[in-house]
Amino acid sequence: MSKYDRTPRAGSDRTNLYDEITGKIITELEAGRFPWAQPWGKATAKAPLGLPQNASTGRAYSGINILILWGAVVQHGFPGQGWLTFRQAQSLGGNIRKGERGTTIVYADRFTPEDEKRRALETGEEPGKIPFLKRFTVFNTAQCEGLPEDIAVAMPPPPPCLIEPRVEALIKATGIDFRIGGGRAYYVPALDHVVVPPPQAYFEPINWHRTALHELGHATGHASRLDRDFSGSFGTKKYAFEELIAEMSAAFCCASLGIVPTVRHADYIGSWLEVLREDNRAIVRAASQASKAADWLLAFLPDTGDGAEGSEPGAAAIDRRAA
Repeated sequence: MSKYDRTPRAGSDRTNLYDEITGKIITELEAGRFPWAQPWGKATAKAPLGLPQNASTGRAYSGINILILWGAVVQHGFPGQGWLTFRQAQSLGGNIRKGERGTTIVYADRFTPEDEKRRALETGEEPGKIPFLKRFTVFNTAQCEGLPEDIAVAMPPPPPCLIEPRVEALIKATGIDFRIGGGRAYYVPALDHVVVPPPQAYFEPINWHRTALHELGHATGHASRLDRDFSGSFGTKKYAFEELIAEMSAAFCCASLGIVPTVRHADYIGSWLEVLREDNRAIVRAASQASKAADWLLAFLPDTGDGAEGSEPGAAAIDRRAA
């Protein structure tokens, strides 16, 4: 197997990989940077908005890998969001340019230890499984040469005129009870409805759409949808964790729709850091759930006919302030 391809790690290194990923996210947050709201449009971000995807299969990356690959795009100034393994580049007739360094992404899986299998056989119970991460190395298509032209060329972002109508159509298509009015934005889990102030309440109209996607992200967690835990009250770690999911879900949706992601609630940074420092797997779990939330929403994205389609498929409120 090529050294550039999958390199599974065993034992304590599985934990180290969680530590490594969490440490990078903590460093970014401590510096006031948010991995899910990259500085798109600046000199350091030449790639068009969108989710990173495998340039060979067309499959979009998900979860924590979105944050990892977005970070690499910004750090290195890559012009596109397409990625390939060493073998995939070769299978397409290309190769990795000499001296290029790949980006490590991860694949989450579970395995059953032998002693757990034996215990399950003796007791007749279901065997327990341990979560772990595998490492993969991928290269941006800009790091490759000899690739087919349709893979090497980055696709342009969608025209701005298509953004707002598509968001509004998406909101209607989800069937979520979405209400416009009042002075703040929030989702009420017990009543399963979203409330967002009218667009006139926002300094920039596009912020209405960002806020709407954030609140819809919360709504995906209802028991009738993705069934997340809403039991945390304001100020608790559970509440902060749900906020982290909604932040990233909205960012993933925004990027898919050509809207520059922003941070809706930077004031939660202290709570997020506390959660991440306490649990080295929290950011991986939050990013995974954010991807599922974004996928659920984007599956309702109407087909405009231009090839842009969606991806596969208490009374206490989760409060928001209009921005």
